[in-house]
Amino acid sequence: MEDDNSKSLPGQHPAALIRALRTMLRPLIKFLLNRGITYPVFSQWLKSLFIEVAESDFSLPDKPQTDSRINLLTGIHRKDVKRLRNVKVSEEAIPKNVSLGALLVAKWTGMQEYQDHEGRPLPLPRQTAETNQASFDQLVISVNKDIRPRVIIDEWLRLGIVSIDENNLIHLNVEAFVPQKGLDELAYYFGRNLRDHIAASAHNLSESEKRFLERSVYYDKLTSESVAELQVMAEKHGMQALQALNRHALALQEKDTNNKNNGNGSIGTLEKNQRINFGVYFYSAEHDESKKDVDN
Repeated sequence: MEDDNSKSLPGQHPAALIRALRTMLRPLIKFLLNRGITYPVFSQWLKSLFIEVAESDFSLPDKPQTDSRINLLTGIHRKDVKRLRNVKVSEEAIPKNVSLGALLVAKWTGMQEYQDHEGRPLPLPRQTAETNQASFDQLVISVNKDIRPRVIIDEWLRLGIVSIDENNLIHLNVEAFVPQKGLDELAYYFGRNLRDHIAASAHNLSESEKRFLERSVYYDKLTSESVAELQVMAEKHGMQALQALNRHALALQEKDTNNKNNGNGSIGTLEKNQRINFGVYFYSAEHDESKKDVDN
């Protein structure tokens, strides 16, 4: 029997899609209100973003994108379209701590010389006289010779990414680059990871035959003890998956870079601008909260 709630009248959007959007946006709205970001402020950002996406992603071949067409696509008044198209939007900026730090952590967790026999990141001395022993300075120099390793250590201590023990060995506190502090770094990952997760899910709602991996495990009617046990299991196996993909991606990136530098005309070289993002997540809440998302 067909569900009447899933039907939509001509010109309307499917009820199932509206419910899904409300469910998806609820935690974002809660986050905005917690940060003191009101609807009038957010609506102005949205208006600008609607225009930006319409202009960049919905242009017609060999035709200029006009104010009238953007008005048609977005429903935003032409005066606002004209005004906001002339406002220069700042490009997405990757914090320096992220761009350099992500590569350092990728090598620390992905290259054999920086790992123990079980594949875990080794605690590193700051410097070493042994040519065959890994050190933090050596790690930093392998990525960027123009920055002092001491600067990285001080910043990472501030962010809670590393700690130093009584033997002056530097320990990586997390097995992926997730700062404990620092709004710029946390906000960058918040935007990038949610963007790609939503992009993968939105793509899978299209009629494309190529689907992205996007799965989850959902259970309710659990005690807090069971949730805590499952969280530990999720973190363990999730980190194992992330580390395995990190090691392989790092090796492939170096191979592709070498192919490019050597002038090999392989398919991989021709498509050298491809990027990937793979992640896992775990979330728990009172059942009434998630039921409210589904029912509304």
